[in-house]
Amino acid sequence: MSDATPTVENTNIEQTNIQSNSHDMKLLKVISLLMDYPSHELFADDTLDVCKDLVKNSRLISPAVRGEIADLIDSLTNLGELEAQARYDSLFERGRTLSLWLFEHVHGESRDRGQAMVDLMAQYEQAGFAIDAKELPDYIPMYLEFLAYQAVATGDEMQVRMDIADVSHILAVLGARLIDKQSEYASLFKALLQVAGQPLSLIDDELANMNKSEAVKLAEDSLEAIDSEWEEEMVDFLGAEQENCPSNQTKQHIAKTLATQAQNNVDVPVHWVDFATTAQTSKSADIPLKNPSALSHNLQGEPL
Repeated sequence: MSDATPTVENTNIEQTNIQSNSHDMKLLKVISLLMDYPSHELFADDTLDVCKDLVKNSRLISPAVRGEIADLIDSLTNLGELEAQARYDSLFERGRTLSLWLFEHVHGESRDRGQAMVDLMAQYEQAGFAIDAKELPDYIPMYLEFLAYQAVATGDEMQVRMDIADVSHILAVLGARLIDKQSEYASLFKALLQVAGQPLSLIDDELANMNKSEAVKLAEDSLEAIDSEWEEEMVDFLGAEQENCPSNQTKQHIAKTLATQAQNNVDVPVHWVDFATTAQTSKSADIPLKNPSALSHNLQGEPL
């Protein structure tokens, strides 16, 4: 019958698939531990050895990426706690380019980031996932731990993959920047892209964009570019002096003012005269003024 109830055999198969999926998704917990600050707990007991075994047995990532993560674990083991912490600080605690907070790469310091974190926190609470109040919910190791928790709670591997794919562009950028710094931590971001079913060529594309930007920067910083930038048109110092000289500016202002006054008093022909000879010529030449007081006001420096 098509609507037959599930048999014990079918139920066992489903349970086995969920257990298999949750076992595979333990890789997310491993990546979360390795991506987080290398605390004392990471080096305690056989934690790193257990992580290495889980990575080697994972079916979610390629053999090459498994090998790269194993190299990272060996590097942590060889460095020891203090040196591993110093290396981590030099990578992830020196600016925003390698920030491990998701929404900082999307929203920066805008208000949208705050709302996005509120929404993500609500998602955590709805799933029953409790987080440390000291940590922001968009911290990538925290988010990976949540997804690993979801894989166990729901068995929905596809949804977990889709959630990682939603932030694949950020993972690719971080992976490219770590490769540029020749850091073994890049392997963790390669693994996440493969878990999400995304091609590693996303990282290659980001590297290509970085190289183009670097080439442009180098070109701008070249000697020829610097010389070209400093090349200017010949400056006429005499002309500039005349143009910017305060006395000349004053003259220009006076001339402009007089021109304006002339336009406003078309019917008032004012003649500048030599007062030394005024007495001699006053009998033969009169000054025709419709406004007799205009000239005296002008000579006193007051507005017409």
